[in-house]
Amino acid sequence: MAYLSRLRLTNFRNLTRLDVGLNPGVTVFYGPNAQGKTTLLEAVYLLCIARSFRAENEREVVNFAAGNEGEQALVDGAIERDGQRLRVIVGYQPTARSNSENNGLGYNVRKEIRVNRQRRTAGELIGEVNGVLFSAADIELVQGPPSGRRRFLDILLSQADSLYLKGLQRYQRVVQQRNQLLRLLREGRAADGELSFWNDELVREGSWITWRRSEAMRRLAQACRRHHEELSGPEDDLAVEYRPSVVLADDVSGTETNFREALAAASQRERTRPVTAVGPHRDDFNLLIDGADMGTFASRGQARTLALTLRLAEAEFLASVREEGPVVLLDDALSEMDSDRRHRLLEKATEYEQVLITTTDLEQLSDFFGSGAEYIRVSNGQVWPSDQYGNVDDSPVVPPEAYAEAERSSDDSG
Repeated sequence: MAYLSRLRLTNFRNLTRLDVGLNPGVTVFYGPNAQGKTTLLEAVYLLCIARSFRAENEREVVNFAAGNEGEQALVDGAIERDGQRLRVIVGYQPTARSNSENNGLGYNVRKEIRVNRQRRTAGELIGEVNGVLFSAADIELVQGPPSGRRRFLDILLSQADSLYLKGLQRYQRVVQQRNQLLRLLREGRAADGELSFWNDELVREGSWITWRRSEAMRRLAQACRRHHEELSGPEDDLAVEYRPSVVLADDVSGTETNFREALAAASQRERTRPVTAVGPHRDDFNLLIDGADMGTFASRGQARTLALTLRLAEAEFLASVREEGPVVLLDDALSEMDSDRRHRLLEKATEYEQVLITTTDLEQLSDFFGSGAEYIRVSNGQVWPSDQYGNVDDSPVVPPEAYAEAERSSDDSG
């Protein structure tokens, strides 16, 4: 059992100072658009995967005024697990921008991660606390480019197993080095024999990643089929098919043989366009209903339901592998959904220990949860607790003395 008990933000986007106490169960953040609801979930997910899910560059998460004044941006979370507290802090320190850089801002940022006061890398943070994010943008998992589906798989497997994350990082470095060598070969500044070493590295690391993804996809396909039937009914026959760029064999060794053959076949193409042509960075998976590829033929409603199906399967996979449910985050995930399907999704999501939901429509969720959820109004970067009818309590979400107690407990645990 694990849940986020406290979230403190400093200069994180439009949330300059915020301290929120949270409990297990369902918490609904509601209010108009552009008030900070999504930023709250962005911060929580950052504590899980060490990166923002909506920033192309991490400078974007630092409040502009704070960057100009040189103040730090912080995401500070306390996670309760089996009677122990884990404190995770992700900090962004603005640094002066050199004259050669033109990022539209007057600063860059340096990120620092600490877990119980000990410095950690992003790779070491992933897996400490798991999260699954449902968002309106998930429709791209169905109708968008393969890169989004690869990212879905990589985040899932990295949270489930640190060995996968380390293998993926090694593979990415190999691809980068090999691409650089291919460019040098085309320019006549390297010898053909230099490619042999990087081919061996690519085959070894890439075959293992492909195999791990294929194992995960088998489990995900079964879960997706079940969840989709429960959300949409048994009329649609869903299949999820992994499409690696290298033909899978019966084991990793056989897949390595196939990888080498595919690499040899792509040799001439790689010399013309000097990028690695085969490997996990070219993989994809398809969602098919009654044999039709939903990436091409899905209606918007079908695509949204399929995306929710993938997220439910992701949560189930993590709970099974880690023997601990993830924190479930639903960011405007219920829009454009009929009430029956919305209720089915909420019933499934609330099987987990902690669920954080954002919405502009309080009534939509209060009708379902009643007094069985906590409600927090978000407006202009500030938060106020309320009841299910939107009656706001003027007192803070967590009393100041609780802040101090949480601070002392976190420091003692470090």
